[in-house]
Amino acid sequence: MNERSKVIIIGGGFGGLSAAQALKSAPVDVTVIDRRNYHLFQPLLYQVATGSLSPGEIAAPIRGVLGRQKNTRVLLGDVEDIDPVAKRVLLADGASFEYDSLIVAAGSQTSYYGHDEWQKWAPGLKSVEEATTLRHKILYAFEVAERIADPTLRRAWLTFTIVGAGPTGVELAGAIAEIARQTLRHDFRSIDPKDAQIILLDASPRVLMAFPEDLAHKAVLSLAKLGVQTKMGTMVHEVTRDGISYQANGSTQTVSTKTVIWAGGVTVSPLAKTLAQRTGAETDRGGRIKVGPDLTVANFPDIFVVGDMAFSINKHGQPLQGVAQVAMQGGTYAAKAIVRKVKGKPKAAPFNYFDKGNLAVIGRAAAVANVFGVHLWGLPAWIVWAFIHLAYIVEFQSRLLVFIQWAIQDLTFSRGARLITGLAPTDFNFNHAVAAEERAVKPAVEKKSEPAVA
Repeated sequence: MNERSKVIIIGGGFGGLSAAQALKSAPVDVTVIDRRNYHLFQPLLYQVATGSLSPGEIAAPIRGVLGRQKNTRVLLGDVEDIDPVAKRVLLADGASFEYDSLIVAAGSQTSYYGHDEWQKWAPGLKSVEEATTLRHKILYAFEVAERIADPTLRRAWLTFTIVGAGPTGVELAGAIAEIARQTLRHDFRSIDPKDAQIILLDASPRVLMAFPEDLAHKAVLSLAKLGVQTKMGTMVHEVTRDGISYQANGSTQTVSTKTVIWAGGVTVSPLAKTLAQRTGAETDRGGRIKVGPDLTVANFPDIFVVGDMAFSINKHGQPLQGVAQVAMQGGTYAAKAIVRKVKGKPKAAPFNYFDKGNLAVIGRAAAVANVFGVHLWGLPAWIVWAFIHLAYIVEFQSRLLVFIQWAIQDLTFSRGARLITGLAPTDFNFNHAVAAEERAVKPAVEKKSEPAVA
């Protein structure tokens, strides 16, 4: 009796999970390997960072999602190397596993374009840990401002700068503006949260470059209503503890800000570089592996690369974006191609991505959407955005919880997950700022109370 074909899937994100689910009834043995034990719904990660949702509401245990698939097992591990000749996957802990077919969907990470030192002062938003760090950073800025009397220093703490005007940057800017103008408006006594300044920077000529120009313009208008300043055509020069400097119109300008959020770009995971070296695969400037029409690596028809790690083109010869829909459709395609091969059927037709459009939310009842070529904005776009995001959350329980949270938030502007937890990397800066202010005030008070000396 012949052994069943072994399929290994690296990554439990959108691409990997879609591939695993598509192999549910296939005559193969599937192994899903991920360094995390959960699938993360990244499009709503910014809502964790801004206190709208808790991490557990947008994450689902991979074992729970695939638990009923009898041909699938899930392993927690960090894939460190791939041997395409021996057809083995090697983990960081020394374990190794054989495969007949391999689907690599290890995702991406934040790119600082060669300035990784900026990460200390400008965290990105690609993981739960980064989201809770940002939530800490955003909410703590208001707390520090409440204790500071100096108007210049207070202004720096109440200035929030987001680098990157794609969907994540736009959504973050809108959410922080709503926090300042609605959620926190009655919570402080020494400051008025509405005085917060939100700045959105990007080197591109306009926001939401992947969207049609008319929708990008609508997004700018919606951001302006919330008080968000958009500065396009700006190139970040430096990020420090005390601010950010950028070049625009031939001059360098500096913004004093204690809160910088990086939504400016992504790069592939380290595994992509390793795979490219092992297979001799060609990569693009961002390190993505160039795959063929069937999403396989050249000369290795048993290795599929999908999602953010893959550089693939559509039928018009244009590169596909690193978005969830591309990863999901790519994962499903790879799974079906493997099944055809196992069953001895002819090779599948080339991968054909079906573009369903783009969505971005700016705030309450404000969004832009390009759905099947139809341009929507305002409340209609927001309804479409909410419906689609709810539909794609993996677990039904999470869909229900998210819907309830959104309903409460839209009726009351309350954000139930407004918790400052853990230790953010820059906590000492917050405390240092308050302590410095208190030291500046204390000597003056003590000197005033000293008795006169004859």
